[in-house]
Amino acid sequence: MYNIIFFTNVLRILDEKGMTKSELASKADMSVSFLSDLTNGKANPSLKIMENLATALETPLPMLLESSDLDREALDAIAGGRMPQSLPKGFVRISAVLPEAKAFVVRRWEEEAKKKLKLQEKGRS
Repeated sequence: MYNIIFFTNVLRILDEKGMTKSELASKADMSVSFLSDLTNGKANPSLKIMENLATALETPLPMLLESSDLDREALDAIAGGRMPQSLPKGFVRISAVLPEAKAFVVRRWEEEAKKKLKLQEKGRS
């Protein structure tokens, strides 16, 4: 399931950078056919393969694993049921490309949300 999120992000960034699968495969030191099998769900990537792809895309590996452009319904459909969530109801994790000034504001919002999550956790303990 999470490999689908990973490769959805790989393909999105590949498109954003205007790279071909051939260029990515070369930079990640793998064959184009293996990369194609990976992105089509016919093969499972090792951690080393995921690291090589992240490096080739100049993107931190966690960014490729923790969020997706797919909406909740699409993820649930792919998972064959309700995909588990790591955040409580009312919270969502997003990924965005922003100018520095706006990113500053979003980081502040994130800090506030993390404080609220910690308070909720303490309330359950």
